[in-house]
Order: sequence, then structure tokens, then C-alpha cells
Amino acid sequence: MKAEEFVEGIHFYFDESGLMVMTESYHLDRGFCCGNGCKHCPFNFENVDEERRRELILKRKNEKENE
Repeated sequence: MKAEEFVEGIHFYFDESGLMVMTESYHLDRGFCCGNGCKHCPFNFENVDEERRRELILKRKNEKENE
């Protein structure tokens, strides 16, 4: 996907600190886990190193429980 094809609110949004956050839709269009531990990774962080992956999965689980 080329940068000019990104649509705010569909492929990304800006968080409260002004950082661009890629959405689950963007990740699904890309088709694979990049290994960076992205907030909306739909691939269960499969390419993240194991220790960091465990942390991210636990964090996501805790966030869902607190919704």
C-alpha cells in the first residue's frame, strides 16, 4: 500500500500524543505481522520475539477485560 492510499480513520489515526497508529484494517491489507508489536496487530504478534510477544498478549488481554 502506498502512503498516498492511506485514509485517516480507516488505515490509521493519531493518538493523544500525536503518534500515527496503524489500524487492524491496515494490517490485514498488508497481510503479515511486521514484528514491531503494533497495537492493532491482528496476527497475534507472530513475528515478535517471544518475551515481548508474551508481554503484548497479556497487555491486550488486560485491556479487553477493562473495557
